[in-house]
Amino acid sequence: NMNEMYLLNVEGVKKKILHGGRGELPEFKDGSKLTFHFQTLKDDFERMVIDDSRQAGIPMEIIVGKLFKIEVWETLLTSMRIGEVAEFWCDAIHTGMYALVSKGMRRIAEGKDPLEGQKHRCGMGNMFDYHSTGYADLDELQRVPQPLIFIMELFKVDDPSSYKRDTWAMNKEEKLSAVPVLHSEGNRLVLLKRYQEAAAKYQEAVICLRNVQAKEKPWAEDWLSLEKLIMPLVLNYCQCQLELGEYYEVLEHTTDLLQKDNENVKAYFKRAKAHAAIWNEKEAREDFLRVAQLDPSLGAAVKKELRLLGERMREKHVEERQRYQAAESHSVHGQKGPLERPWRRECQGEELRGR
Repeated sequence: NMNEMYLLNVEGVKKKILHGGRGELPEFKDGSKLTFHFQTLKDDFERMVIDDSRQAGIPMEIIVGKLFKIEVWETLLTSMRIGEVAEFWCDAIHTGMYALVSKGMRRIAEGKDPLEGQKHRCGMGNMFDYHSTGYADLDELQRVPQPLIFIMELFKVDDPSSYKRDTWAMNKEEKLSAVPVLHSEGNRLVLLKRYQEAAAKYQEAVICLRNVQAKEKPWAEDWLSLEKLIMPLVLNYCQCQLELGEYYEVLEHTTDLLQKDNENVKAYFKRAKAHAAIWNEKEAREDFLRVAQLDPSLGAAVKKELRLLGERMREKHVEERQRYQAAESHSVHGQKGPLERPWRRECQGEELRGR
């Protein structure tokens, strides 16, 4: 009986070696290609098998350091020798994305579009209204996060220089099936206020889709349906950039989106917020008014934004005037000019009444 041990000090993972591998631990570099088989079991008395790559008949491949659907898999595999078979117990913190990933892998194995049904759903809500995956066992995993057992067998590790670089761009199906997973990961990180990391996930998803889109004829049906998928991801990315104070980047991306779709309310709203943050009053007003015009239900929100913008601009003018007066009175009397701020009280009163 081989002892269970905690693996590589990763929390919530235990490893049991079932069959020792050969030689030394391989050198896992960024870009190394790992080929392996896996089985996924439930952590219960029956140890029910959820997925088995041998049944699908094709071994899995992942590239070290490239985004992969289940982040912990890279950690597990890079603890193994060639030919080793090991069983890993992974706590629920590592298995949350499994149902989505498995759905993508199953659909590819069945020769179906891994993104089917994803195309018509946009926006931040995606992650939490649990749409059926189309597989009862995966729906249950999605509802009840739980530990899983992965049995892995590592066959080979290819050095990055030994295979053609371009093959490690994932193929089209893999790229498409990575997108909903990245989208959900991004949303999860936004809820944790980890905007930098969330932005990286959205960006990776956009890159996957743009790569696939580049092979389609511009404005043809497939190109357009990919563009529809890209938009909400770019908007989520912009939301992160707003939170991070990267206003010029938001202006660039929203303007680009609006050139393709000049009625995109969310793009106008985010661009308006970015303009307001960098004191472009006229542009911010124009964009906010366009939002209210395109979507009257946002009228109240727009009113509030315009009021805040007005207050910030007035405050800025007053501060500039004070600085100017202070400088002037220093030169004349050697003392500061009066503080003219009676408007602040009125605005605060208006703020309260408007609620």
